[in-house]
Amino acid sequence: MKPHETFIKRCLQIAENGLGTTRPNPMVGSVIVYNNQIIGEGFTSAYGGNHAEVNAINSVKDKSLLKKATLYVSLEPCSHFGKTPPCSDLIIKHQIPNVVIGCKDDNSLVAGKGIEKLKNAGCNVILGVLESECKAHHKRFFTFHNKKRPYIILKWAETLDGFIAPETKQEQKPVWITNAFSRQLVHKWRAEEQAILVGANAVLQDNPHLTVRDWTGQNPIRIVLDKERMLSKELRVFNNEAETLVICNETENRKKILEGDVQKINNWHLEFINFNLKTAVAQQICEVLFNHGIQSVIIEGGSQTLQTFIDEALWDEARVFTGNVLFQSGVKAPRFSGPLISEEKISTDILKIYSND
Repeated sequence: MKPHETFIKRCLQIAENGLGTTRPNPMVGSVIVYNNQIIGEGFTSAYGGNHAEVNAINSVKDKSLLKKATLYVSLEPCSHFGKTPPCSDLIIKHQIPNVVIGCKDDNSLVAGKGIEKLKNAGCNVILGVLESECKAHHKRFFTFHNKKRPYIILKWAETLDGFIAPETKQEQKPVWITNAFSRQLVHKWRAEEQAILVGANAVLQDNPHLTVRDWTGQNPIRIVLDKERMLSKELRVFNNEAETLVICNETENRKKILEGDVQKINNWHLEFINFNLKTAVAQQICEVLFNHGIQSVIIEGGSQTLQTFIDEALWDEARVFTGNVLFQSGVKAPRFSGPLISEEKISTDILKIYSND
């Protein structure tokens, strides 16, 4: 691997430390190199804190070396004022002569302006080192800004004979298909993504929390599709553990809201779409989530909800567990196609991850 690639690779490694905490900012990594040695590095702090380049510069003990160093960063340095000043200005202030960038920032607030500012100040800028890897790393950020929707992860567990739930249940709680290790991994994923989405039937069947309990991290925003507004507010998805967004049908329900039938409660509120447009339900949901600034969402079920997003080709990853159990009958797993990205064994379970090509 070439030196530039080695250091951009390091940027991507440390950037992962910001997963789940930086949004709406991207999780960026930056390293500073002098005489082929890293003298400083940093990743994006939780939202409102320093960007990666600032943390990297602050970590350099001997600031006089900055005038002879190269700054590596996975994404183009920002050029605008937000919660913090522009990173490009700080690079220029410290007279760092060389800047190597993984990929350009497509956000209209930046979109090449940071690179232009650096070049105009006399910096030697190299763009596009490990570009495809950097774009993949920033997939949530790019999907949100370029496609005007969240990065969508489908997730379900199915039995060896292809079912995701039994035909009938005796209790209002999950029937586990996967083992405890797989379930802990799912909670880790929840802490990494901004939102989690389920349909009303999944809520009625399992009464889930949809929170992070087997991992340390922030609870995702809970998105519940309640077309007919039939869900009791005593269910766990309406408790105070996390914010909940309920999406229901436009027509009659809006009238009921206006009549004061439903009150807005602390941590949940309502949005409306037209569920009668059978071919555009997922698209409408994506528009609602985009308007709420949601950059990524895990869709956990049920089968009809998952199939709706698959049929409209509105998904980016499918994470499918196969547990070592048989149901012989029940609710069939969603139907989909896409290239296999990875496969791994988690004790008695198999996890396969697919992409929407």
